[in-house]
Amino acid sequence: MKTEPHPTQTATPEEVPALVKKIGKTTYKVRVHFSKTSTETMSDKIKRLLKNEIQQM
Repeated sequence: MKTEPHPTQTATPEEVPALVKKIGKTTYKVRVHFSKTSTETMSDKIKRLLKNEIQQM
């Protein structure tokens, strides 16, 4: 039985999910990292990113 890492534990690179995409002869593997000390919600982050994009237009 596989258990999920406890929130205070750090997962090893093998345990971290990766998005794999092959473009031509190159394979890209992308891993995601979230800060444990962040106070910004995902919704706040998306709003901030959109606002910054609009300001650059």
